[in-house]
Amino acid sequence: MPSVAQPTTESPEPHQQAPHTPAGVLDRYFKISARGSSIPREIRGGVATFFTMAYILVLNPIILSSAVDMHGTHLGTGQLVTATALTAGLTTLLMGVIGNVPIGLAAGLGVNTIVALQLAPKMTWPDAMGMVVLAGLAIMLLVATGLRERVMNAVPLGLRKAIAIGIGFFITLVGLVDSGFVSRIPDAAHTTVPLELGSTGHLVVWPVLVFILGLLLTMVLVVRKVPGAILVSIVTMTVVALIIEKFATIPADVWGLTVPKWPGNPVAAPDFSLVGKVSLFGGFHQVGLLTGVLFVFTVLMSSFFDAMGTILGVADEAHLLDENGDLPGMSRVLMVDGIATALGGATSSSANTCFVESTAGVGEGARTGFASIVTGALFMIALFLTPLATMVPAQAATPALVTVGFLILANSIREIDWNDYTIAMPAFLTMVLMPFTYSITNGIGMGFITFCILRIATGRWREVSLPLYAVAAVFVFYYMIPALGLA
Repeated sequence: MPSVAQPTTESPEPHQQAPHTPAGVLDRYFKISARGSSIPREIRGGVATFFTMAYILVLNPIILSSAVDMHGTHLGTGQLVTATALTAGLTTLLMGVIGNVPIGLAAGLGVNTIVALQLAPKMTWPDAMGMVVLAGLAIMLLVATGLRERVMNAVPLGLRKAIAIGIGFFITLVGLVDSGFVSRIPDAAHTTVPLELGSTGHLVVWPVLVFILGLLLTMVLVVRKVPGAILVSIVTMTVVALIIEKFATIPADVWGLTVPKWPGNPVAAPDFSLVGKVSLFGGFHQVGLLTGVLFVFTVLMSSFFDAMGTILGVADEAHLLDENGDLPGMSRVLMVDGIATALGGATSSSANTCFVESTAGVGEGARTGFASIVTGALFMIALFLTPLATMVPAQAATPALVTVGFLILANSIREIDWNDYTIAMPAFLTMVLMPFTYSITNGIGMGFITFCILRIATGRWREVSLPLYAVAAVFVFYYMIPALGLA
């Protein structure tokens, strides 16, 4: 997720610690002084990263709880807050101890929409989360065998960026719909127009006003580069929603699943009932082997590319790259990212991945994994604050989805070569088909197929890797299944 933090210009504050004191042990293990940092700086950085990432404790439960599985089952918001905080805490702690980089991890926006809107409706929640676990195991296998970078290089940069942008458009549409700013026109209207403004073509209800004000506030805070802009906006608009709910007469169903009401007790024991609710291969019985494999592939692709870019981007900000632009110990960092994907499925919080908001901590001086230890510890403390997260209505949180969608677009669109139509056209289809078909899988599939066809048509077929041809062929067969009578 894009960050609004700026790198610090402070001079380093390294200082020697006594070799046998606890501080000295920490300094040696995390190489704090060697990287020009100090324990106070690492603590400040870890706290800053947590507060710029904390919005995911609200947003992830809203996205996942708004969907139902094939049996019409909802996941509880309180359960999801616990799962989100637990997994973010554990994986960020792992990144600190194993990876020794100042990078926080949590449920990835984009992947959670795949799970909620593509996987769950066709199977049970445990089946859907099982596919996330399988994607994580696949990532770990690719890292262990050294194939991850080779697989990444098989997909052109333009298509990788298009996948990210398409996911940005997709989560923007999800935010607009979940807030009530945009709604589906019932089929009974006999119109070819699928969406309309508000619920009747007009913006007439208080909750939509909360969304509009929240979106404007988020944009202002981002433009002014306020640290933690998204979290500040969510908290502010939740307060506004609480006031409106207190004094205005609003039917409960207008707010959606979450009505903003102050909890009697803001502290409560975490609910771990979703942890371990996973069926690794049950989804394949529901959708078939090929569709199931493509679903796993879609989750893998969505997690795959952003993580590498985020890791290198944060490491560069922290001056941790070597003279060749590589991060020492990259394989350990990537392995933790794969573990995070699998663990997210195992806890039903969806795939976890590295957050670029970690640059906020780097801006405060963080240079080592000790900052991640601090961030992870704060997520573990958040386990006991579930009532606060479950009172946030979708209208206060969804402006974050729209804003993040823009930031993904702004950070990626310049890196597509729009002069080369053999990459620009597939990139365009990838981007627009994700929101227009409400499917990230369709965007990836059509982009890959079109890219291969255009490169063949222009005599540049040798520039396409064999793995990409193979994946495109699988997608072609996938789209032909109904016509072949195999569905």
